Amino acid sequence: MDVVAVEEMLSDDRRSREIPIADPWSPPEGLGPLPLDLRPRADAILARQLAAAQAMVLIMAGNRRQAAMVARVESGSAGTPRPVYINCAA
Repeated sequence: MDVVAVEEMLSDDRRSREIPIADPWSPPEGLGPLPLDLRPRADAILARQLAAAQAMVLIMAGNRRQAAMVARVESGSAGTPRPVYINCAA
């Protein structure tokens, strides 16, 4: 279910909505080893988790690059005013 939540969060229609923080999961005690017939499903879920984690890393890196670029843009609202015209008649 957490993988589905991450995949939905990464989709365009979910990016602007609030995502509730998931409760940490811990496996129940006393279950024993994973039955062999469930191994393919477990491997598929693990692959999806890894793909979702990689996508999150790439998106977060892109957000950091965008934030750094925005921080470099001068807004003109703070500090000393910059000249608007340059006198080239000299």
